[in-house]
Amino acid sequence: MMKIQVLGGHGGLAKGFSTTSFLIDEKLLIDAGSVAGALTIEQQTQIDHILISHCHLDHIKDLAFISDNCFGLKGKPFEVYTHKTVKKIIKDHFLNDIIWPDFTLLPDDKNPTMSIHAVDEEKCFQLADYKITPVKVNHAYDAMGFIIEKGEISVLFTLDTGPTDRIWELALKVKNLKAIFTEVSFPNHLKKVAEISDHHTPESIEQEITKMPPEIPIILTHLKPNYRDEILKEMKGIGQGRVKVLEKDGEVFNF
Repeated sequence: MMKIQVLGGHGGLAKGFSTTSFLIDEKLLIDAGSVAGALTIEQQTQIDHILISHCHLDHIKDLAFISDNCFGLKGKPFEVYTHKTVKKIIKDHFLNDIIWPDFTLLPDDKNPTMSIHAVDEEKCFQLADYKITPVKVNHAYDAMGFIIEKGEISVLFTLDTGPTDRIWELALKVKNLKAIFTEVSFPNHLKKVAEISDHHTPESIEQEITKMPPEIPIILTHLKPNYRDEILKEMKGIGQGRVKVLEKDGEVFNF
């Protein structure tokens, strides 16, 4: 079984809406937009591995807070995996001893609170029970989605993306794919904003679904809180019954 808890599933931050974090089996975190506010410190210390899709603040901000919260408590570092471009951005502009302490060197470089590793697109690697395949998607600064396999269960996360192709080509070959987590961020009247920022509208996700493996359930996240109601209206009837828009943060999916 694979348990996926949506710690945060929105494209903005407001009361009742948290930014992107998915927790798998209490051990594997995908993006760090809201993990510190969603979990107790004890639960945070149980996380072993973290996949970071891209460098935008709503996906990385809680790397700062979980490092601070768990400093000296884990006995081993959080192991973070991301594209080399994103690793450099995090080190240069975020965990840089200016914006926030560099917990990759604290308490010292041989015993850090967090270790960040660069991974290559489409080069599979193993993390405990999970086989991870990072795949480039259409979003800023070498953003990647992830195909995650555990035994006979596979789940796909695009994270932030506009219309893209390669991840769907690979998805068609994945065995036992149980779910696709992808995004819709803006209503149709903001099509140009979505295109410029590499995000989806209901119209564009309807076209994107035609590229996806048939019949697999699709869970849509990353709705902008200020446009959520409008997006929900425009999503009605799209996806022939297999599309679910995230109802609220904290939802749990078992596969």
